[in-house]
Amino acid sequence: MKIAVAGTGYVGLVAGVCFAEKGYQVTCVDVDEKKVEMMRQGISPIYEEGLEELMQKNNAKGMLHFTTDYVEAYRDAGAIFIGVGTPEMPDGSANLSYIAEVSRQIAETVEKDCLVVVKSTVPVGTNDKVEQFIKDFLVHDVKVEVASNPEFLAQGTAVYDTLHAARIIIGTESKEAEALLQKIYEPFGLPVVSVKRRSAEMIKYACNDFLALKISYMNDIANLCELVGADITDVAKGMSYDERIGARFLNAGIGFGGSCFPKDTKALKFLAREHGYQLKTVEACVDVNSAQKTRLFEKAKERMISFNGLKAAVLGLTFKSGTDDLREAPSIDNLKLLLAAGARIYAYDPKGTERAKQLFPEGKMDKGTISYVSSSEQALSGAHICFIFTEWPEIKEIDPQDFKDKMHTPLVYDGRNLYDPAKMKTAGVEYYSIGR
Repeated sequence: MKIAVAGTGYVGLVAGVCFAEKGYQVTCVDVDEKKVEMMRQGISPIYEEGLEELMQKNNAKGMLHFTTDYVEAYRDAGAIFIGVGTPEMPDGSANLSYIAEVSRQIAETVEKDCLVVVKSTVPVGTNDKVEQFIKDFLVHDVKVEVASNPEFLAQGTAVYDTLHAARIIIGTESKEAEALLQKIYEPFGLPVVSVKRRSAEMIKYACNDFLALKISYMNDIANLCELVGADITDVAKGMSYDERIGARFLNAGIGFGGSCFPKDTKALKFLAREHGYQLKTVEACVDVNSAQKTRLFEKAKERMISFNGLKAAVLGLTFKSGTDDLREAPSIDNLKLLLAAGARIYAYDPKGTERAKQLFPEGKMDKGTISYVSSSEQALSGAHICFIFTEWPEIKEIDPQDFKDKMHTPLVYDGRNLYDPAKMKTAGVEYYSIGR
């Protein structure tokens, strides 16, 4: 079976590559010719462990193709997966314009019966609209059904998560569509949960928002721990042994970022209000996360007279390790505040520098300046203050003594609780973290 994939972002590209790895002829479609040419050469536009190697492998085998010609890609495909973005609108709702554009292209192009599968995260009821939209614009006398197949990959482990998923969620409205989607996923050998379309759409939001709630809850408890003299790492350890709670997503820090949790919490909040209901837990989660992102800066502001002219080392820019994605990263809010306060920022990130430069070009910005360096040593050298925003292994491995030896003033604000406070104190480092 020929599979076409619309969109080559985190969702579309990873899905397309993994389908090719499982033996399907896959054509990935994108509007950016430069990006397409890069992918044809086996160069991934995003950083994900193992992705580029699988791209090159399946490019060489002739199983994976990249094009801007959607007519050729969709015309005789047995299944078309939609993996385009659904960015957040100012009011928190999801922007479905890219979904609509692809749906119309499909309607005007397909020449045989096919299954359209929406992998993008969309509000409940969107797949119903997509199916009707395609039928309204169909050019040829063919049967097109729409299914929901939300992705549950985590950035940084996206390839592994796709090939070794805990479950595949499929939402269909007919036995034929269900059977075809079951068959497509058969080579993966993974559990498949088959539900109605609207339930599948809601499962995606319910899962992401639950995990976001868990993070915000732990951050809220961490803030209280600081006030009452408890240690959030001890609290999390004690909680982790309870099977009802589990050990994951218990790490306190400076909040969540990325392309999913911030957008999906706001989208579900908007969806509820649109239906006359208030999701108080999700709204609280959004509020807690917003305040948490700049908690370290506020702590530092209490300690410092001024940031003007100070060298500030920033370790970690991406919203998490294992990815080059800076969307909604806590570092962004803090960099803006530091630059507005006149700091001289020296930033280090193993993978996120190029994307950071698009947001914060090197040189003078606002009242401060920003420079990007290739090692933590360069960032720390002569620094008056250090902020840690991402839990990269390269940052975790820094010896506490290095902060003391390399910095002008060994003052560290750690947003990921990477170090033992006792060891930092022994090394002579003034150390502040979250909830400890």
